[in-house]
Parts: sequence; structure tokens; C-alpha cells
Amino acid sequence: MSEAEIEAMVLEVLAQVAPNVDAASLDPEVAFRDQIEFDSLDFLNFVIALGERSGIKISEIDYPKLASLRGCVGYLTAQQPAAAG
Repeated sequence: MSEAEIEAMVLEVLAQVAPNVDAASLDPEVAFRDQIEFDSLDFLNFVIALGERSGIKISEIDYPKLASLRGCVGYLTAQQPAAAG
């Protein structure tokens, strides 16, 4: 998946967990909690849904890396299996 595809997937998952979020107004560099009403349970649900959607097992130690849109895209990009060939 490209970074653009991963970003779109992250925004889709975010919309499922926090349907009132205006994705267009999000600053990709700023933590979700600093931009939207996103409590600990929302964040946990987001990370679980992101793992399920991406097929990537996200370790609890890596949760802080998923605090922002840019962090999510970078983390998921790095976790993708290398393309064969």
C-alpha cells in the first residue's frame, strides 16, 4: 500500500471510531487528542480497529507512535511486509 492509501485507511478507521471528526481539518503532525475529543477508550478502539483493518499486529509498546495521522502512516508503512522480487 502507498502512503496515500494508508492515510485514507487511517482516516476511514478514525471516522468509524470518532464519526464527528472532520478529516479535512486534521493537522497530520498534531496528536489526535490535541485536535479532537478522543479519550483513552476511543484511542484503544482506534488502535484495535487499525490493526484489524491493516492486518498488522500492533504491539502496545508502539501505541504512542500512532498518536497522530503522520505517526500512523509512518508506522504502518514501516510495518508492511517487504515486496517480494
